[in-house]
Amino acid sequence: MLTTRLLMVLLVGIIVLVGGCNSELEDLRIQNETQQKQIDALRADVAAKNLELDKLNRELADAEEKGGIDVETLEQKIAALKEDLAKKQGLIDSMQKKLLYGGAQLPVELSTKLEDFAKQYDLVTYDASLGIVKFKSDLLFEVGSDKVAAEAVKAIKSLCEILNSEEAKKLDIVIAGHTDDIPIGKPATLAKHPNNWYLSVHRAVSVLNVMAENKIDPKRMSARGFGEYRPIADNKPNKKGNPLNRRVEIYIVPEGM
Repeated sequence: MLTTRLLMVLLVGIIVLVGGCNSELEDLRIQNETQQKQIDALRADVAAKNLELDKLNRELADAEEKGGIDVETLEQKIAALKEDLAKKQGLIDSMQKKLLYGGAQLPVELSTKLEDFAKQYDLVTYDASLGIVKFKSDLLFEVGSDKVAAEAVKAIKSLCEILNSEEAKKLDIVIAGHTDDIPIGKPATLAKHPNNWYLSVHRAVSVLNVMAENKIDPKRMSARGFGEYRPIADNKPNKKGNPLNRRVEIYIVPEGM
């Protein structure tokens, strides 16, 4: 009789637990849908303001050519519009990251380990608010290559030890490669990486392979590449690039994201 009661209690507990997980997932889906609608609205606003900016730039060029008296007023309008566009784009980028990768803070024990890890390596930074480990590509890879540098392999091995710990083993890992806007020029590099998009994906996969070799379960990992299209800083004019944009980001996210 006691055994039957215990089984019933356990069964009820399991049902409640599963129901709670399903409820959390549904809440997350609703939250993501709402956030996506907000992102879409912001993008529409940004597109409209970019058209307005183009119009103002044409008016300014015409006023400067003809010596119009509205030059200063137009310049002020353009400056204010650019500032507004930058704020909205920053908000879109922040919301998009949270939408794609959960945006939830990691457990304190895990976050502390990652903070300590980042302090040990010059090529690594850690964003605790989003659970992102960033590697600088200039130090992570050989020049123009997707081959992980020897020193960087050591850092990735240390990261894998943390990601295989009790605090992290039930979390998934998204590896995202990014480049700056300098076009690939060397024929040998072009043969393997036709453009920056390919290079960013190939670099993400190279990091993934190193992590798999260091006992990270492949089912936990995925690789993405954004090429030059998600810079975190302005590239220099005429496609001269910016080292800050050459990076690999590792997102530590809830299972199944």
